[in-house]
Order: sequence, then C-alpha cells, then structure tokens
Amino acid sequence: MRTLVIGLILLLAVLHHDWWWWDAKGPLVLGFMPIGLAWHAGISLAAGLVGLVAVSFCWPGHLDEEDGEAEPASIEDDPGEAVQPSAEEDAPTATDTGKEEAS
Repeated sequence: MRTLVIGLILLLAVLHHDWWWWDAKGPLVLGFMPIGLAWHAGISLAAGLVGLVAVSFCWPGHLDEEDGEAEPASIEDDPGEAVQPSAEEDAPTATDTGKEEAS
C-alpha cells in the first residue's frame, strides 16, 4: 500500500503541471470555469483523497499506541518549576521601611 501511495503522489505531482491546458480559453466547465482551473480543482480533490488514504493505511501504528510510562507529569511533580510567592509574602510589613537601622 505504501508503494501505491508514493506512486499516486508522484503521479499527482506530474499531472499538476498541466501544460496541455495552459493556453486553452475553452471549453468552460459548468458554463463558467476555465478548463485549467477545473483541472486544478480536480487535482486538489485527488490530493486530499490520496492524503486520506496515506493517513488511513500507511500511518505507523506505534505512534498511536498508549504507553503506560509516558504519562504527563503534573505541575506539582515538576522540580524545575519555580515556586511563585503568594501576594501576602511579597507585601511589605508595617515595620519594614527598607532602611537598615544603625546599631
């Protein structure tokens, strides 16, 4: 399946360069859309489908497995977390004038 997806991606890359519609002024698709723009709309839809197939069938399974040891640590468990003092600890007291008393 992986080879098929890679082949489809390469095919879309080649088909994206639509030199055969480059100078075409007609026909209009649905009566209003130039054929080159319709071609690119189709390529975009096909690229989305190829992406869906790639994710659905070629995604590595080990990336989705739950690992019991890889639990996220809580904030309380993080020793690197700086402890912020509360507002009461930061507030100056009535006896704290900021001046040192001379002895």
